[in-house]
Amino acid sequence: MKIKNLVRENILNLKPYTSARSSYLSGILLDANENGFGSVVEDEYSLELNRYPDPAQKSLRKKMSEYLNVPEANICFGVGSDEIIDLLIRIFCEPRIDKVMILQPTYGMYKVACDINNVKTINVDLTESFQIDFGKIKEFYSDEVKIIFLCSPNNPTGGLISKSDIINLADSCDSIIAVDEAYIDFSENDTLTSEVLNHNNIVVIRTFSKAWGLAGIRCGYCVADEFIISLLMNVKAPYNINKFIFHIINEAISRKSVKDDFVTRILHERERVFNELIDLKGIDEVYHSDSNFLLFRCDNSKNILNSLAEKGIIIRERSGHKYLNNCLRVTIGTVEENMLFLKSIKELL
Repeated sequence: MKIKNLVRENILNLKPYTSARSSYLSGILLDANENGFGSVVEDEYSLELNRYPDPAQKSLRKKMSEYLNVPEANICFGVGSDEIIDLLIRIFCEPRIDKVMILQPTYGMYKVACDINNVKTINVDLTESFQIDFGKIKEFYSDEVKIIFLCSPNNPTGGLISKSDIINLADSCDSIIAVDEAYIDFSENDTLTSEVLNHNNIVVIRTFSKAWGLAGIRCGYCVADEFIISLLMNVKAPYNINKFIFHIINEAISRKSVKDDFVTRILHERERVFNELIDLKGIDEVYHSDSNFLLFRCDNSKNILNSLAEKGIIIRERSGHKYLNNCLRVTIGTVEENMLFLKSIKELL
């Protein structure tokens, strides 16, 4: 597939900003109007905070390349996965002309990013088992659809979307297939990252906010065809990833075993909460989850939501789709948090 045919003409013709650190990261740096005397805050990590960070993200891309076993040229970092989502829309979608297809129910930020960029969205329902409905996609698909967004494991439903179906979708559509894998660490199934080397229209979006426990630093990344990565690197802000994030992400990847331990504990708790919820009278359904949350359907869901909030237990309403009436979503917390949630919902039901 010729990805170049999908790109906005002004992006193809864009001459990206050449920042001072694009050429030199060390030496007697008198080229970027920085403060050569230092920083006003204590630099306890010796990060040279008075100097701009590396716009090419070299050390991060190298570290992630080793972790994922994919080439550095296929990786780009963003300020959270939200920046990656926004950049993809800006690169491929001409405002008021092109369209984005969103497979529903799913994460709400895809539509928000499209609305901000004045790009029309086409909502296509997944099947009742929350898998790709190829018939409906065919019904609404057109040449104007430049990107198809889907989330696997899906938010808010929790389950994986069939890997073979996603690959079939990439083979059958001349569009970018953007697969959000924010929750993939909680699934026993393989990621689609290796497929970007076989399918140049698949973009896998990932985050450090979930399993890695780094939501507060706002860092995401994507794995994609080398040409797509080059476009992302051209369009992103030159210094979008700051030196604190460089330091923290490098440290995090070096401590992968800690992340794996978090995942093991969360999965154990997920199973326990699932088994207790499903046995409660008043709980109509608890959905299978490959993520760090559970979606469940219950009687008087709004009253349950509000009553839990009064007790200081905050969960999320997810009943905005026809398949999700009376559905609530609870994140798997610590043992103590989960016990308090279960005790409280038992009392309310």
